[in-house]
Amino acid sequence: MANSTTTTLNDLLPQIVAEALFQAQEQSIMRNLVRNYTIPAGSGKSIVVPTYAPVAAHTVNEGTDLATAYAADGSGGNPQAISTGGVTIEVGEVGIMTNVTDLARVTSSSNVIADVGKLFGAAIAKKMDQDLIAKFASFATANDIGSATAAMSAADIFKAIALLRQAGVSGSDIACVVNPLVAYDMKSGLTSTFAGHAGDLSNEAMRSGYVGTVAGVNIFESANVPHTTGDSVGGVFHKDALALAMMQDISIETERNASLRADELVATAVYGVNTLFDTYGCQMTADSTLADA
Repeated sequence: MANSTTTTLNDLLPQIVAEALFQAQEQSIMRNLVRNYTIPAGSGKSIVVPTYAPVAAHTVNEGTDLATAYAADGSGGNPQAISTGGVTIEVGEVGIMTNVTDLARVTSSSNVIADVGKLFGAAIAKKMDQDLIAKFASFATANDIGSATAAMSAADIFKAIALLRQAGVSGSDIACVVNPLVAYDMKSGLTSTFAGHAGDLSNEAMRSGYVGTVAGVNIFESANVPHTTGDSVGGVFHKDALALAMMQDISIETERNASLRADELVATAVYGVNTLFDTYGCQMTADSTLADA
């Protein structure tokens, strides 16, 4: 049997990349629940997303200048000012590296190349989810719900919806992401009517992590939401609460290490995350009775 060479591995590189990209998109829950932006190459390491403060309309009589309405509300007759802000999203690299030995590749009963692609893609997806989930802590403190001494219940979702709607958030595109140990308490406390129907979910992670629907909010469970002895902080948020800016999806390079009789594979992705509107999300703290048992 001929030994694998750098050339033969490079021939398989597109297959590795394709598998890694597929897994990265399939294994990420958060990526499809937040606002996505693309940063073209050569445009710097950051993107500024413009944000706008709400404006108010005025009642005006026929034939009356709008300046009259603005004068009546104390603005001195000045037209409505459009206040433009901006949120900067800085991008950075994340990466993973492994060595595939010649012996492993030629003796393995599984498809090592496909396995490497899956591992790389899943690792990048997990890191991306963790980075976005960490942003739950940036939501407005006035929107904090739950307690580290109480289990999660449907009432927490209803409260979150009330807070978000009061902040002017649309009732659509709202999701909840919690740790599975926390989700258990809510699931065990509800009837089968909780199951609901989420429609066409975007990827496998969302389909497998889908718990149900409460008050029109799709609930997802993910082990990427950290917990300490059952205490966990999840989030209920609108799609515009958080943003993911992608400059480079997964890229994989190889380098031959002859003395090791192996090929080094390095996967990287370049992206950034940030909070767009902190009032568009609720940080939800809960304790798991399952973990405390």
